[in-house]
Amino acid sequence: MNLEELEALKSESLEAVKAAADAAALEAVRVKYLGRSGTVTAVMKSLKDVPPAERPAFGKAANALRQAVEAAIAERQAALASEETASGPAFDYTMPGRWSESGSLHPLSMVVKEVARIFSRIGFTVADGPDIETKFNNFTALNTAPHHPSMDQSDTLWITDDLLLRTQTSPVQIRAMLARKPPVRIICPGRTYRRDTMDATHSANFHQIEGLYVDTKPVSLADLKATLAYFAREMMGEGIGVRFRPHFFPFTEPSVEVDFTCHVCGGKGCRVCKQSGWIEVAGAGMVDPRVYRHVGYDPEKVWGYAFGFGVERIAMIKYGVPDIRYFYENDLRFLKQFR
Repeated sequence: MNLEELEALKSESLEAVKAAADAAALEAVRVKYLGRSGTVTAVMKSLKDVPPAERPAFGKAANALRQAVEAAIAERQAALASEETASGPAFDYTMPGRWSESGSLHPLSMVVKEVARIFSRIGFTVADGPDIETKFNNFTALNTAPHHPSMDQSDTLWITDDLLLRTQTSPVQIRAMLARKPPVRIICPGRTYRRDTMDATHSANFHQIEGLYVDTKPVSLADLKATLAYFAREMMGEGIGVRFRPHFFPFTEPSVEVDFTCHVCGGKGCRVCKQSGWIEVAGAGMVDPRVYRHVGYDPEKVWGYAFGFGVERIAMIKYGVPDIRYFYENDLRFLKQFR
């Protein structure tokens, strides 16, 4: 092939590119001229057979041919894409429609919102705090003894000697009392962390809602019991059973544990409630005077109560869920039931 034939091939290939009506036709032109067995590719491979004296001029012309065809193809590709965008893609009206499912709140989020709504009716506001807490806020200010087993590494996820992943949302109550004077009436929903073995009713990562009411006027245990009984009726319905049992917590005195009727057996006794007919839901009590001293309150001039319960436990009872692990598995078959 000589220089005149190269020029003729250039004109032919450029005309073919210009005549390509769509992307498929243009691709066929590209393969014909620039493909592995294409005409221009064959010219480039034949350079080794050109006489040495003619090789510089022939090589220059061959490169110009290849570059011209590549540039023409790129320009035609851009033009075809622009034409398709301007005209819009074809729409087949005979195709069936695509249904996009709407999302919904997770059942635990639904419970948190409902709890906040119920307590807002009696003057409680929502307070928040960090997941990483100080030892003072999580233990010391809550009257936890230095040797208490909850402070062991086997129970608590420590980050440093002073920082940890909070084991409860009670530190939010400490932060609130440090930041303001009575009256304080708050609930504190949030994620908590403990070293625990996961089973049907326990998890190492779970959610709590804690409440605190402190005032300069007398507040009694009867007020606490009335508040929690009101919450149980509003959250679970009039038929829910509520039981208060004496207990001990470092930050309250006196203290009680609060049980609701088992959601699985209705109080008859089953594996989930360990045949008792009751599910432990909350811990509560009157705020210990030593907690007041840690936050700068005068225990002789303030009265109050605190309570805390697991969001998952409430959700299990309310929705009849037998296993806490269902909330964390992201199974759409389970989650779709709460739309």
